[in-house]
Parts: sequence; structure tokens; C-alpha cells
Amino acid sequence: MQTTNHLLMIRPVRFGFNAETAVNNAFQVADADQQLVQQQAIAEFDAFVEKLRHAGVDVTVVQDTETPHTPDSIFPNNWVSFHDDGTVVLYPMFAENRRQERKPHVLETVATKFNVTKQIDITGYEAQQLFLEGTGSMVLDRENRIAYACLAPRTDRGVLQDFCDRLQYKPVVFTAVDQHHQPIYHTNVMMCVADKYVVICLDSITNHLEQNEVVKTIEASGKKVIPISWEQMNHFAGNMLQVHNAAGEKILVMSSQAHEALTEAQRQQLESYNRILHSSLQTIETNGGGSARCMMAEVHLPLL
Repeated sequence: MQTTNHLLMIRPVRFGFNAETAVNNAFQVADADQQLVQQQAIAEFDAFVEKLRHAGVDVTVVQDTETPHTPDSIFPNNWVSFHDDGTVVLYPMFAENRRQERKPHVLETVATKFNVTKQIDITGYEAQQLFLEGTGSMVLDRENRIAYACLAPRTDRGVLQDFCDRLQYKPVVFTAVDQHHQPIYHTNVMMCVADKYVVICLDSITNHLEQNEVVKTIEASGKKVIPISWEQMNHFAGNMLQVHNAAGEKILVMSSQAHEALTEAQRQQLESYNRILHSSLQTIETNGGGSARCMMAEVHLPLL
């Protein structure tokens, strides 16, 4: 199934601007008062979780730890993914301080609620300076076993192929850039795959052969292409995730900034497929360079 009712989210302890990731994340901007940033990030996080739970989405919240200091722990989807056959995958991370986010207590908490039957650890690629940052680097069409990925310093073609070989996905690889022709650091800021549609910044795929191949693959999978502009992508309109609630209702989750960036026609088109849920994440987006989708690790594992 493409969507899940279960999410893992990490409540931050010392969230803030991460200089190690800023070298290739053009979305990050440091606020001056980092103590205030943590306070505001906590408020945004808690309000977001409350909205999800009120909508009937099951959210497992794990509190981060003071040590080791992991300023980006609020984005767990980059280091771990959970699959419906009971498999957990651990990923190689670009920033050294992000590798410390793989904290045992997080996986132990998940294992108290869900059935984990296998763990695939591909973090060894870090020793070769090769990376694949989970469902940031890849946007998965889980039903059709397609892994969309734009190549960038954090997304290596060979590691992607290894993932696809192990989990029986077909890789669809392309390059994507922003208006300044800089590589987009994660695929999930420029596209979102839902059950019946794909939101995507096609303008960012400047190679027309690659763009045509991506569109052809999406359409062949039976999904509608919903394009967004570079400007909308810059407001995290590509960083969305479709989930479902306990009643099976589909919900498209995004930040308020992303929601406001959409046109009324785009909102109506998306709402013809599912309800939209949005929450203000301005502090997290500014300092972390990630948005709503990055904060949610989908748990497709079977329940115990």
C-alpha cells in the first residue's frame, strides 16, 4: 500500500542550524538566536503532532537525547525506512553529525509496537563517501516498486542500485537543479508520490530526455502529474506526504508555507483526491532546510 496510518517522529532537544548540512542545502538559513529557535521548533513540532493525531493518524513520538548532539534529529526519514514485510533499512548519511541520529532507543521504541523481522544496514558506504539519505534521497512508489531519485552529493547512483536490488525496486534516476543551476539536495523537496497522483517540479529536470522519462514512468504507473513551479518548490510545495487515518481516509500533509504557495486551482485539484492537512513549520523550515515530509518517517511495518 502506498500510504500508512503510522508515523515515527523525533521530538527535538537541541534543534538548530547545522553547518555540516548547509554546504549543499540551499534551503537553510541560520536565525540569530538559536535558543529561541529550539523553543519555537518544539512548539511547531508539538502543534504538528497534535494536528496529525486529531486527524486520526497514529504518531509514535520519540524524544531525542541531549548527547550526542544531533541538531537535525527532527528529520528521521533520512536515516531509516520501514517496510511492510518487516524490514528496517539504515542509510549512509552525508554529514558526520547526522550519522549519530541512528540512536538505538529510537529503533527499540518502534520494535515495542511493530513487528521487525529484518534489518538491512547499508551505512558502510559512509567509509567510501557514498550516500543515500533514505526517503529524502528517494521518493518511493511503494505499490509499483519504483524509486525516483535525483542524483546529488547525498544521493549516489550505486548505493541507490544496491537498495533497489535488495528491496526489488526499479530506480528512476535523473538530475534536478534549482533556478541557480545548483543540484537539489533531496528528491523529496521536488516531488511527492501519492496513491493516484505525483506532485513534481518538472522545471527542475532541465534535461528533456530525463524529464520525459520521468513523466512517462509516472503516467505508466497510472498516476496523474501535478506540476509545481520552482518558486513553489522553494516554499516546500514538493515536500508533502500522503498518509491515511484510522478510518482509511487519505490525507495530504504539508506545511502552511507550502499550502499558501499553491494556487487555488492546485489546492482544489489535490482536494479532489484527498483532504489537505497543513501546519506552520516556519522555524524548522528556515533553520533545518526541511519541511513536513522530512519530519515524518512512515512506518509500514506490521503491528505486533
